[in-house]
Amino acid sequence: MYIDIHAHFADEGYAFPAEWERVRTAGVSRVVLAGDTLAHSAWHAEFCQGHEGAYFTAGVHPSEAEGFGQQTLDELARLGGQGKCIAVGEIGLDYHYSGPEKSVQRAAFVAQLELAHRLGLPVQIHSRDCFADMIAILNEHKELLKNGFLMHCYSHGAQNMEEFLRLGGYFSFGGVACFKNAKNVWESVRACPADRILSETDSPYLSPFRGEKNSPANIPVIVRRLAELRGEDEERLQHQIWENALRLFPKLM
Repeated sequence: MYIDIHAHFADEGYAFPAEWERVRTAGVSRVVLAGDTLAHSAWHAEFCQGHEGAYFTAGVHPSEAEGFGQQTLDELARLGGQGKCIAVGEIGLDYHYSGPEKSVQRAAFVAQLELAHRLGLPVQIHSRDCFADMIAILNEHKELLKNGFLMHCYSHGAQNMEEFLRLGGYFSFGGVACFKNAKNVWESVRACPADRILSETDSPYLSPFRGEKNSPANIPVIVRRLAELRGEDEERLQHQIWENALRLFPKLM
């Protein structure tokens, strides 16, 4: 059984029900739809109500953190209490593009870490070009990470992986591992402990097929590549990823 631990459907132009049928036909039995705004989190929550195997996270992406406040937190808490909400996310920091001030991103990030702790949920973390601040915040608030955390689309390199492992982190990899020039990601895939690795697509982005729209249906292609990079049996890795997902996100059962 395959699992896509991080994808986006809301406002992405997919044709349903055909796309969902394609995902299921590919053997992907669980898809986690990641919240990046309050509106998209709510859209995913509604989608999951009518689709077996679909789950969601509720959260506000750092690039959308402007105006984040108590009203947003209250609504995220309501969504987080739903049975198919497996985590708070995707939350974190993104210093790659000019966007909300770093202080605004940090405040929204910590507030959502606190929310996840109150709800007893793990978190899915977005972290780009911000290693020093990210690891500092996680170390400062490590008591909020007791329910576990995922570094989604991990990009901080094998050399920094131990810092997140020490705090209990998991790591997900997607279509970038299939790119010809992604040596940094290949090294991370190889260095990741077997009990901490997960598969994702980040659909509709980062397709393993350049120029194409990504889909959770591509998870088998990604897992095959991860197994190749690690020198492991594909079926064995597939089962390992499944076990890891259920350990970190027990509501996927």
